[in-house]
Amino acid sequence: MTRSTVPAKRSRLPALTIGLTAIALLIYVVWVLENSPSTDDAYVYADTINVVPEVSGRIVELPVRDNQQVKQGDLLLRIDSRPYQDNLAQAKARLATLEQQIALTQRTVNAQTFEAASAVASVERARAQAKQASETLQRYEKLLPKGYISAEVVDQARAAQRSTAAELNTSRFQAQRAAAAVSGVDALVAQRAELLAQISIAELDLEFTEVRAPFDGRVASLRTTVGQYASAAKPIFTLIDTRHWYVIANFRETDLRGLRPGTPATVYLMANTGQRFQARVDSLSFGVLPDDGGAVVEGLPHVQRSINWVRVSQRFPVKLEVLQPDTDLFRIGASAVAVLEPERHNSAAR
Repeated sequence: MTRSTVPAKRSRLPALTIGLTAIALLIYVVWVLENSPSTDDAYVYADTINVVPEVSGRIVELPVRDNQQVKQGDLLLRIDSRPYQDNLAQAKARLATLEQQIALTQRTVNAQTFEAASAVASVERARAQAKQASETLQRYEKLLPKGYISAEVVDQARAAQRSTAAELNTSRFQAQRAAAAVSGVDALVAQRAELLAQISIAELDLEFTEVRAPFDGRVASLRTTVGQYASAAKPIFTLIDTRHWYVIANFRETDLRGLRPGTPATVYLMANTGQRFQARVDSLSFGVLPDDGGAVVEGLPHVQRSINWVRVSQRFPVKLEVLQPDTDLFRIGASAVAVLEPERHNSAAR
């Protein structure tokens, strides 16, 4: 009886060990899922811009190829600059002509100003003569009754007084006419300011005939070549900003608890699953369009009567910034896997 019991206990020991091991593994898996959520619903993303010329013209130089890596400041394309050089030369020639016209007009204005000043001096001289003639007439009129002077002398004094008064009026009219004839160069100076603005625009247009890379990037969707007419504000190709790479990972809403910008993460690409990249949370999405959202009809929400007994957690995009990406491996839209590590972030904060 004793001999049969011992082998039975020994036969149950491996099964018990396997069961405890399975339970421990299950607890560990649950702990990992709770503390390091992961998703393979992710893709690579990078910022892009459309390379758009500011001016229209025929492309005379296109030193880049499709999918080529470029550096900031590299020439991307050059548009025929001859029409814009001619516009600039024409504007400068018009400015030179206007400068000569302003100088000639200024000399004329100076002469008119001198004439007006001379007319004012003539008025002063005529006024002094008229005053002297009036005073002389008054003295003679006082001497006439006493017989000291003859009536003929008084008549001559009256004639001189009227003559000087007339000359004074004439000088005043001439002074007013001379003052009114004085012109100015204000209108020409205003035209000069307009031409200077046109020259600045022409210089800017000439500068815009060269399109250079605003940052390190990679050319994409290049579908043209030299000789193509480029229209202003119409994209020629796309430039990918390779300075910063991101992974957009869709995590369940239950995995977002305690997640914040700066939370560490690990990502890898399906193209090379053996290479891991460190990342951190850049931002979290705060809105997605629900598939079963109720429509509003006549001011009231319409909710369907059917009920989904199995509730599927909504997924929200989480933007992860890759810290040291491999620019030869990362491509926009490439499939990726992301693993969040909020516990490591909390430990570092503590």
